[in-house]
Amino acid sequence: MTIRLPAADGTLRTYEPRTEPLAVTPGTPFTSRTVFSAAHVVADPYADVSPDAPAAVDWEATLAFRRHLWSHGLGVAEAMDTAQRGMGLDWAGAAELIRRSAAEARAVGGRIACGVGTDQLTGGTLAEIRAAYEEQLAVVEEAGAQAVLMASRALAATATGPEDYREIYGHLLRQAAEPVILHWLGPMFDPALEGYWGSADLDAATDTFLEVIAAHPDKVDGVKISLLDAQREVDLRRRLPRGVRCYTGDDFHYPQLIAGDDQGFSHALLGIFDPLGPLAAEAVRALDTGDVRGFRELLDPTVELSRHLFQAPTRFYKTGVVLLAWLAGHQEHFAMVGGLQSARSVPHLARAYALADGLGLFPDPKLAEERMKNLLSVYGVNQ
Repeated sequence: MTIRLPAADGTLRTYEPRTEPLAVTPGTPFTSRTVFSAAHVVADPYADVSPDAPAAVDWEATLAFRRHLWSHGLGVAEAMDTAQRGMGLDWAGAAELIRRSAAEARAVGGRIACGVGTDQLTGGTLAEIRAAYEEQLAVVEEAGAQAVLMASRALAATATGPEDYREIYGHLLRQAAEPVILHWLGPMFDPALEGYWGSADLDAATDTFLEVIAAHPDKVDGVKISLLDAQREVDLRRRLPRGVRCYTGDDFHYPQLIAGDDQGFSHALLGIFDPLGPLAAEAVRALDTGDVRGFRELLDPTVELSRHLFQAPTRFYKTGVVLLAWLAGHQEHFAMVGGLQSARSVPHLARAYALADGLGLFPDPKLAEERMKNLLSVYGVNQ
């Protein structure tokens, strides 16, 4: 078993894949941390659609992947950035995804939280933005899922200052039937969110964010921080009201943030746990027993892969995530809604394959090798 992989300098190197995957077993939910994996959607590769048309989703393969995550004890964060919200999946498709996934969660006893945003709008007044949020919140609550209030491109474009964020979020929190997760997605994930919470100064933005939470602590289950800044997350975590969780969304520093320190720790809501699901679950179970060292020994080696997948431009990390799902046998093709399979270079994908294989992430290493060879042959890399 050898494969020639293209490098960034245009050369080919010979790589010898693993022969055995990492041994992991399904299990029950965790006791020491609440952990969600944001999950990708599986496109229908035979649908005759253009990249800017409404997404054609393979619903059975999409739900099967969620059952895979639930089987390992992970919660599913649905219809969020990893599912290509605003990058191939529109609100109509997201609403259908929420309804189907929430029904599947009930059927198998899985935990689910679903994204609430304003992506049925491209702009609008504050009243229209509030109404868009309300429409989506109603869909999630009617489906019986926990709501994740996501950052809004429309609000970022319309708001004139912190007071607009306090008004919109305050209204939504008062209206929410159950405690929600507030999501702060940084501009590295979506450039349209620059200056969120009313300021490009992150200290000032943090103050506004915390003011929103402090005004409604009973309606905030937790906050998801996706700024790729470990110290800022720790500082913010220590300022949260008692009972409000911090869910790390930092795909660069997650092992140390989840492990925590003598003043606290982060729970997790991570896109990288889509490809890492079984391994991440194994690591958190070590943490459940108090084995911090075992947790770090399992999870620390995954950071190199995560940093590679989430390298700038970070918003295209979904391409690597779907590649790994295909190589791992969770779907039968490497096609994405919106044609996003073309968003990363062949050398980038080749390195993602090698890093994931080195971690033992592929249940069938031979299948992964064959599929990678088939992909490379399309680009003229003959084996």
